[in-house]
Amino acid sequence: MGGKHGKYVYVKRGDGWYVKVRVFKNRPQDSPERYLIVGPKRREAPITFQVLEEDELPEEVRRALYLV
Repeated sequence: MGGKHGKYVYVKRGDGWYVKVRVFKNRPQDSPERYLIVGPKRREAPITFQVLEEDELPEEVRRALYLV
């Protein structure tokens, strides 16, 4: 996948926007500390980046996606 060694992914929000998120691989899978929102929202994600669905993230991170 794209990005630098898979450190960054884009998350597709329910309203159609994408948000860039940093993924820390050494943290537990279901932990909110695993994800750090770093980018502004975009209408389209770059084709080289992995895209995650909003449902795959913990509830705290999902709420933070809409603050961007």
